[in-house]
Amino acid sequence: MASHYEATDNAYVQGHVIQITPQIGGTVMAILADDTDYVKAGQPLVKLDPADARVALDQAEAGLAQTVRQVRTLYANNGALAAQVRLRDAEVLRAQGDVARATDDLARRQSLSGNGAVSKEELNHAQSQLVSARSALAAAEAGVNAAREQLNSNQALTDGTQLELHPSVQLAAAKVREAHLTTQRTALLAPVDGYVARRSVQLGQRVAAGTPLMAVIPLSKVWVDANFKEVQLRHIRIGQPARVVADLYGKKVEYKGVVSGVGIGTGAAFSLLPAQNATGNWIKVVQRVPVRIELDTQQLADNPLRVGLSMNVDIDVTNQTGKVLADVPVAASLASALSDHSAEAADADVRRVIAANTGMTGNAGKSTPTSPAVH
Repeated sequence: MASHYEATDNAYVQGHVIQITPQIGGTVMAILADDTDYVKAGQPLVKLDPADARVALDQAEAGLAQTVRQVRTLYANNGALAAQVRLRDAEVLRAQGDVARATDDLARRQSLSGNGAVSKEELNHAQSQLVSARSALAAAEAGVNAAREQLNSNQALTDGTQLELHPSVQLAAAKVREAHLTTQRTALLAPVDGYVARRSVQLGQRVAAGTPLMAVIPLSKVWVDANFKEVQLRHIRIGQPARVVADLYGKKVEYKGVVSGVGIGTGAAFSLLPAQNATGNWIKVVQRVPVRIELDTQQLADNPLRVGLSMNVDIDVTNQTGKVLADVPVAASLASALSDHSAEAADADVRRVIAANTGMTGNAGKSTPTSPAVH
């Protein structure tokens, strides 16, 4: 009978120790949970001073408003510059007409100069008029080319996009979203249901981003790491049933467990200072490998365990059809239950600022005309 079981008392309860760390720096204004408190996902745990974040948000919103107005000016300049091109085109046409008239006038006078009907002074004057008309035409053509270049330069900043999708507006909008997220991150929320432990934060403390403030431990997700000797692993397979007894409750409470995984290394291999077995002074020590035992959720709810408690594990190794190591990826064993509404709120804030600075209510910037075509 004993050959069908592998047992060890070197087993301990393990669980997810979720560190609560701020994503931004700030001064602690309120602590809303303490050690041993039960918290629900989304419940505020710590609040930081939001004054700096609000000022940054106001600056970002003002920057977005200024950018929207500047981009509106770019679109408006397209119309003004197009009108300037049309005006210069008209000047070229007038200059071309003046050149044509001056040319005809000179030709007429030259045909009459042989019989003395036109004086030499009048002929010279006609020639001067033609030179002046040609100079005016050249100046008009240069003016229209300069106007077209100005229009093309301005159109390059606006072509192919609407006002709210303009790169400058998008950059300013991204800064508003960043500042909005910062204001949301002044409140640290519990990511899952669980119990608070290792609270180290104090009121008024100035904390930096990434500083551990406390931990939340979901006791409904704990498991047992049973450290079996290497010689005991021969017949242990994933999926085998196990009987687990906690020193806390004694033999009156027996948990039903299942082997869910076998460690890929011994405890010594992953220790801070691994043993140097290649040296001359070597003593063989029997190694242990952690075997993960999943527990029944309902039994955990009826008889809750704590992380680190001592356990006794007996694994029924009769069934040898299971795998020694897992070979199929599994879904995440723990995920945050929080819904991210901060991005939606930031987008709404961006739309509000754009609408307020385009003179539109609703789809701000979508009706902004594209650059007018000038040929």
